[in-house]
Amino acid sequence: MIRVFLVDDQALVRAGFRALLDGEPDIAVVGEAADGEEAVELTRRHRPDVVLMDVRMPRTDGLRATARVSADPTLSATRVIVLTTFELDEYVFGALRAGAAGFLLKDIEPAELVEAVRIVAAGEALLAPRHTRRLIEAFVAQSGRAPADADDERLGELTAREREVLTLLAEGRSNREIARALTVSEKTVKTHVSSILLKLGLADRTQAAVYAVRQGL
Repeated sequence: MIRVFLVDDQALVRAGFRALLDGEPDIAVVGEAADGEEAVELTRRHRPDVVLMDVRMPRTDGLRATARVSADPTLSATRVIVLTTFELDEYVFGALRAGAAGFLLKDIEPAELVEAVRIVAAGEALLAPRHTRRLIEAFVAQSGRAPADADDERLGELTAREREVLTLLAEGRSNREIARALTVSEKTVKTHVSSILLKLGLADRTQAAVYAVRQGL
């Protein structure tokens, strides 16, 4: 059972998410919070698998709350999905920096939200599929760093198949989607992703996606 915690300052939004997620046989909503401060406190108490975190809230906003959850060693198994209203809003970049496992736009379809919870609970990072490339490119531009050298020696350590996986990963595809595209098993894709992160010295899929865009992949 995937245990989910909801954070939003609007009770109606939380009620809608709860009704949607509790209707799934493999998902259970274990708690709610109306602001970031309460979210951190109750997340520590409930230890959910996934937190759905709004950004604009009183007291402590969603980005600061996400950073605190991500930095807490007792919550290492808890992953945060940040929900944002705007496609290229500054909060998206803040979510990446705060350690969110992914972000989604609030206008997604209900089925997409349910699938997003499952993807993140399975240990994958999630970027809004419709805007992934634009978001990452904007993040790279906003970071204030010069583009990485296209001849980065680390990139040369990847096999041809690993480069294919990295390119698809940068498009925001899940392991399942990459497996379908390359006609291999999900287990094989997971092995490739782990190898990519190790060779590139990166912490997660989001960092790998940003790296891929900076390399021109």
